[in-house]
Amino acid sequence: MIRRSLLAAALAALAIPACAQNVLIHDATVHTATARGTLQHTDVLVRDGRVAAIGSGLSATGVPVVEANGKPLTPALFGGITDIGIEEVSGESSTVDDAVDLKGEQPARPEFDVTLAYNPDSVLLPVARVEGIGFTLLAAGQGGAFVAGQGAMMRLDGGPDTIGPHALFIRLGSSAASRSGNSRAAQWMLLDQMVAEARGRVASDSPHALLTPAGRSVLAKYLDGQGRVVVGVQRAADIRQLLRWAGKQNVKIAIAGGAEAWKLAPELAKARVPVFVDALANLPSSFDQINATLENAARLRAAGVDVGFTQSGDASHNARKVRQLAGNAVANGLPWDDGLAGLTRVPAQAFGIGDRLGGIAVGMNADLVLWSGDPLDVANTARQVWLGGREMPMHSRQTELRDRYLPTPKPASEGGLPRAYPGQ
Repeated sequence: MIRRSLLAAALAALAIPACAQNVLIHDATVHTATARGTLQHTDVLVRDGRVAAIGSGLSATGVPVVEANGKPLTPALFGGITDIGIEEVSGESSTVDDAVDLKGEQPARPEFDVTLAYNPDSVLLPVARVEGIGFTLLAAGQGGAFVAGQGAMMRLDGGPDTIGPHALFIRLGSSAASRSGNSRAAQWMLLDQMVAEARGRVASDSPHALLTPAGRSVLAKYLDGQGRVVVGVQRAADIRQLLRWAGKQNVKIAIAGGAEAWKLAPELAKARVPVFVDALANLPSSFDQINATLENAARLRAAGVDVGFTQSGDASHNARKVRQLAGNAVANGLPWDDGLAGLTRVPAQAFGIGDRLGGIAVGMNADLVLWSGDPLDVANTARQVWLGGREMPMHSRQTELRDRYLPTPKPASEGGLPRAYPGQ
């Protein structure tokens, strides 16, 4: 009986209304994450899942009204570069689908696509969603190759499909050296050969070929600018070589990590390379990030770099902590509006969905969050999340467990049951 009730609770947490809703959010502090900035005491009207109007004194017959009472309203937040939907239990390999390891048969498989394993029923979706997270960049893990494969943006609305162009994931530096002959320099040698193969300068039947025919075709698309290459890299020297390589090959890149990126901020700004930083990386935890600093995001943005946020470590199960990254970046010199942009507009624009997500503007998807207070202060919480105008259930497996174990049971002398059995 208990197992059945838990299953019912889990299914309820995953259930999402089928149709887009209309709603009028009245008297909010609207952080648009657009050129309009922040609008005080403003209403937002949503019709058929999109923002229909923004202004004061709006009304709409027959539309439910939510009283914001001046609380912050933002676009739904970017959860960072994660495995949400392709990882259930990080310690159980059968539930982790982010990487391919063909035991050294190929040093790179750019044709590998993690989105094919995406599970929209994963319990991680509602866990992230109730914290205001509305979309994430699904990443290909390193596996057996430093050219890991492809991922794409996913909305956490329960839909099974990607919402933008695919991205190719590469890791450089010491963390990938074991996959390139234990040589940092060899990474560039191998990348150049892969480019030569993709551009037809190496025979497809060469015994020295690094890529499969499918891999050549996929890499060729990125060399033609059809998607962004996301490079996990930390050290300034490696970033300098990356900028030279990308410029020579005409590849559109983004950087994930970039602990020492601030040292090359003007060059990154000139090349228009967005950098997704872990704003809590401030220790020399490896020889690739001796010059890590809490001011990384602020220094990059001051130079004109578009700054977004992503976590190191277990980002999928802790997507909510991405707000802490942005808040700490603001505490260390990043303007507040740029902190919010790094969780909304910057990732959406960097990965080709900025016309639909990442801002509050007429015509954009109504992916919205009403907060109890400043969203970059983790003391505050999401009061309500809407995705495509649909009111999301504000509970998850974690909140169900909280509610089950939190109440203090009555003593046995009063007919109470042991903890974890309230009401049974």
